[in-house]
Amino acid sequence: LPAKSGKNTSGLASASSLLLPSASAAGEDYKALVCLFFYGGNDGLNMVVPRDATRHAQYAAVRGALALPRTSLVGLDANHGLHPAMAALAPVWAEGALTAVHNVGPLHAPLSKAQYRAAVNGDPLVPDNLFSHSDQQVLWSAAASSAMERTGWGGRASALLGTTNPVISFGGNAHFGLSDTASPWVLPGPGSNFGADGYFNWTPVNARRTALNALMAERQKSPLTEAYAQQQRSAQALETRLGSLFSFNPDPAADPTGITAAFAPLISGGEITTSVAQQLYQVARFVANRSTVQGNRQVFFVQMGGFDLHANQVGTSALDGAHAGLMGAAADAMAAFWRALKAIGMGNQVTVFTQSDFGRTFKPNDTNGTDHAWGNEHLVMGGAVQGAATYGRYPTLALGGPDDVGVDAWELQGRWIPAVSVDQYAATLLRWWGLTEPQLDTALPNLANFGSARNLGFLRA
Repeated sequence: LPAKSGKNTSGLASASSLLLPSASAAGEDYKALVCLFFYGGNDGLNMVVPRDATRHAQYAAVRGALALPRTSLVGLDANHGLHPAMAALAPVWAEGALTAVHNVGPLHAPLSKAQYRAAVNGDPLVPDNLFSHSDQQVLWSAAASSAMERTGWGGRASALLGTTNPVISFGGNAHFGLSDTASPWVLPGPGSNFGADGYFNWTPVNARRTALNALMAERQKSPLTEAYAQQQRSAQALETRLGSLFSFNPDPAADPTGITAAFAPLISGGEITTSVAQQLYQVARFVANRSTVQGNRQVFFVQMGGFDLHANQVGTSALDGAHAGLMGAAADAMAAFWRALKAIGMGNQVTVFTQSDFGRTFKPNDTNGTDHAWGNEHLVMGGAVQGAATYGRYPTLALGGPDDVGVDAWELQGRWIPAVSVDQYAATLLRWWGLTEPQLDTALPNLANFGSARNLGFLRA
């Protein structure tokens, strides 16, 4: 079992999804998972950084111009800190609602460097097409070692638990939310119109919308066309039920829930200033209005792009530049979301976790950037987090060392072999969310390969 390192261990929905049955309003037994995907491959080694003197010296010696000063780090436990641009998350850590999970990535089974080096082409121990954006996005989203897997672990888990709704996405039609029978609801951001273009339910009665409703209500003679019409009716019903949740008034006083007040530092000119904050604002609205959304188990998907920083990852110093901007935007949005959850009394019922294509090379390239790697650092946030510690095993910070895939001089880049699999990470989240052990094995087919190491321990029951 990977160690807990508190001290010295280092649009509209798809047609099929709209046919799901309705359910009564969510009761007290409510839980939601929120996947925050960093597209492009986040440099997790500059998100979660060693802060003990020995390992920070190793880190700084290799990272060069990308190295964050030890004194600048936002302290987590004694051995790790966050990028200084993520200072907004310091209060969340202090409340015990934030943790880091070390060196996570796609694996078929536990894998040593010797096994990796001995593997031949097509060996199932080595996941498909390592270091490829599109393939590794699939492997993370699917919790699979084959890039041909068509469903995502969020979608499979929702199907197994029989949730009222499929995965709810404010970040596009992601692979993560696909199941064998449903696609995610792909929904717009705050202030958007939600419905058939030009056919909104205006007051007084909109004659065009009334006519459309009458047409769609007509029974069709063909079973195929009737099934299609029923899908359209279901879509219209969904629009009617959820339409009010997309309104946005930037005045915190106009929102008695406190959600808008929680996001107030990120509101300017009447709009929420970043896409990731807009998406998390919508998730907070949907959690607050869970009786309208329906169902007591929900999975949400949000995302950020721009992490493929092969050049100019830093600016005039390691403290600024493109990556610092992304880290700041993510942290500010996550902190606002945490404040919103507390305002609506749902902090213990919602868990946010990060995913990304892959990590970046420990050693920077010649253009102050980093290249594609494998294992990566990830964050988990929520009231159910077992805080005041980080989890898993931070990689050994040595080029060519036991965690680096490289041997020859040209490949000594620091592409870490993961110490924790996506399956173990996902299983810890899904167990808290409500899946049984047999259901976990169905949702995560590779999980059985990791023996008893099925629970990383970063969430309370």
